[in-house]
Amino acid sequence: MPVMVEDIMGLLCSVSEGKKMKAAFKHSGKGALVTGAVAFVGGLVGGPPGLAVGGALGGLLGAWMTSGQFKPVPQILMELPAAEKQKLFRKATAIVGHLDWTDIVQLTALVMGSEALHQQLLALVVNYITTELRAEIQYGD
Repeated sequence: MPVMVEDIMGLLCSVSEGKKMKAAFKHSGKGALVTGAVAFVGGLVGGPPGLAVGGALGGLLGAWMTSGQFKPVPQILMELPAAEKQKLFRKATAIVGHLDWTDIVQLTALVMGSEALHQQLLALVVNYITTELRAEIQYGD
């Protein structure tokens, strides 16, 4: 049976849903921009002491703005561009290509029933999220 990209993406979503995986993208550039802007304004308004206070407040504001922006990994996977889905598809089919299945439900059951396959696909997703997307992964609620 020909394997469809959306079937494999659904399988990867099921694997990541089981661990309740979420990912946060690191927006360090945005945080640095906010920190610098607030420090600059503080320096204009209050001179050297204003610069110090503005830098501290800007740093806190930048950190607050960039923290806690977690999205469910299945949502991230389904929103990937077609080229990225194809890349994940090729890597996942290398893992599950030897299995004999007729539909995505059966494939999912086979993978969930095999700890080795489940762990391989989970490692694939984690590796992709952390290296390709440069995101931080969080498990659970």
